[in-house]
Amino acid sequence: MILEVRKYGDPVLRKKGAPVEKITAEIRQFIADLIETMHANHGVGLAAQQVGRALQVTVLDVREVKDRPSTLERDGQPADVDQFMPLVLINPQIQPHGQTVAAAEGCLSFPEIYGEIPRPEFVEVTALNETGRTIEFRAGGLLARAIQHEVDHLNGILFIDRMSAERKRELQSELDTLQAQTKAALRKK
Repeated sequence: MILEVRKYGDPVLRKKGAPVEKITAEIRQFIADLIETMHANHGVGLAAQQVGRALQVTVLDVREVKDRPSTLERDGQPADVDQFMPLVLINPQIQPHGQTVAAAEGCLSFPEIYGEIPRPEFVEVTALNETGRTIEFRAGGLLARAIQHEVDHLNGILFIDRMSAERKRELQSELDTLQAQTKAALRKK
C-alpha cells in the first residue's frame, strides 16, 4: 500500500524513532509499504517518520541512479550494490569515515527543495534486515550519503539542519510556505 509522505512542518519528522523490538507480520507489511511508497515517489530512501511512524526503520534503493555511483563492501570485499536493493535497515547503527564531501541532496518531505550537504564519504553500518538478521557492511558514494540522510530522519534530524546558513536563508521563503501548507493541512484532518 502506498502511504502518505509527510511534509516539512509535520511534527512526526522531528521525532526520534523507537527501536523495533521484534520483527512481526505487521512490521514486515510496514516495510513492504515503505518500499512501495519509496518507489512510487521515485525516492532513493524513505524513513518511517516520513510516513508518520516514529520507528527505527528505513528502506533504500539506489539502483535507478546511474550518474552518482554507490559502493558496498561486505567482510572487506566489494559486493554488487544492486543485489542488496531494496535495502532494509532496522535499528541501524552507523560509523561515518573518510573525508567530508558536499553534494546535492533532496528529500521526499521537501518537494523541489535541494541543497549541498556535507557528509563523510563512507559509512560502516550494522543493522537488522527484514528477517531480523544482523547485517554489517561498508557503503560509499550515493549509498553512504542516502544511509546517513535516512538515519538522520530516524533521529529527528532533517537535511536542512545540515545545510549552510547561507543556503537555508536562500530557501527560507520556500521552507516557510511548505511548513505553513503542511500545518494548515494537519489542522483540517
